[in-house]
Amino acid sequence: MPRIDEKLLPIFEDVLRRNAGESEFHQAVEEVLESLGCVISKHPEYADNALIERICEPERQIIFRVPWVDDKGQVRINRGFRVQFNSALGPYKGGLRFHPSVNVGIIKFLGFEQTFKNALTGMPIGGGKGGSDFNPRGRSDGEIMRFCQSFMTELYRHLGEYTDVPAGDIGVGGREIGFLFGQYKRLTNRYEAGVLTGKGLNYGGSRARTEATGYGAVYFVDQMMRTRGTSFEGKRAVVSGSGNVAIYTIEKIHEFGGKAIACSDSSGYIVDENGIDLELLKEVKFNRRGRVRDYAALRGNGVHHSEKGSIWAVPCEVAMPSATQNELDGTDAQTLIKNGLIAVGEGANMPSTPDAIRQFQEANILFGPAKAANAGGVATSALEMQQNASRDSWTFEETERRLATIMRRIHDSCAETADKYGAPGNYVLGANITGFVRVADAMRSLGVV
Repeated sequence: MPRIDEKLLPIFEDVLRRNAGESEFHQAVEEVLESLGCVISKHPEYADNALIERICEPERQIIFRVPWVDDKGQVRINRGFRVQFNSALGPYKGGLRFHPSVNVGIIKFLGFEQTFKNALTGMPIGGGKGGSDFNPRGRSDGEIMRFCQSFMTELYRHLGEYTDVPAGDIGVGGREIGFLFGQYKRLTNRYEAGVLTGKGLNYGGSRARTEATGYGAVYFVDQMMRTRGTSFEGKRAVVSGSGNVAIYTIEKIHEFGGKAIACSDSSGYIVDENGIDLELLKEVKFNRRGRVRDYAALRGNGVHHSEKGSIWAVPCEVAMPSATQNELDGTDAQTLIKNGLIAVGEGANMPSTPDAIRQFQEANILFGPAKAANAGGVATSALEMQQNASRDSWTFEETERRLATIMRRIHDSCAETADKYGAPGNYVLGANITGFVRVADAMRSLGVV
């Protein structure tokens, strides 16, 4: 059984019973509950009125059919989801994921994590998540447009700038957000820019939003390393994934004096000992919609591409898992530690397994959990909402300056909370407790709703 305080164990057992088969959701809830024993001991009032049970139960779960027509005229059917998890701090806020792996358990885990992540930003936003089991890979722009229009035709009735504000996630980039927003505008007959974030700059988007999650993760890891008198300067880094999060993580690592030498996608991983050529990687991934093996072919000598094995076997001082959940397991953690790892920053949502996290902590490795380290994306989405509400547009430099301030504040609040509860340097505990207390205090003020 998990290491959960005996007073909280019945709550977890009830979550398991009521959400059978949703292993990722179980994992996310377990991690938070493991951190709350010391809070309940000091503040038993947080166990009153089924407060924790209510936090573990989504306020609303929406599942719907998405019919669309492919380029051959064949009708296709996918399933759409939106889990509006918690609105105690503000309107539901969280991305949409289009990927074949999407199911209600995945969306619930993401929405649960999003609730605490959003609380950590200090911005007035609640937690939600959504998506579909639609796979955009290999689909034409016309097919993706028709899918997005059908998806939004159902979802729009549940959205609003004061109700629920989606953004992008895996499989949902600027192209998809544009199609979704266009259909929302058409259906509602109003230009409600604040209803979606991650928009294009020419119709209400925020500068630095594309870069924000990756940049923010690097800011967070930089702050962690500073507590031990070191920095990215001269460090080798491995970054899994090669989407927006990974690419802009690599970019900021290079700006901070480090060298990112490896990245990956579903075709395998590449190792470039001279440092990833960012312009070439952007050309391959953004313009050509290619694979990392294409990068290897274009880059030429000195780049190794592997379709087998783990990217985490590549020796590095900093690991930034930025692809998907549970991609880094206990065996990977052992290898990384043996190869000289000093810090981990989670750019993806819950990319490290519980076994991996325990090994990092036991080895005294700096570990930045996702709900803190990758909060930069949603923080900048909230900044986009601010700009939309005021009909304003900030410069890239101004937005990034605010992002950096938010990430440093998140780091410091997590570190201070960990110290307060007798676990200095434990950012997992610090992030979970800080996020929980902010949500719980708001819920207590609002009554039993």
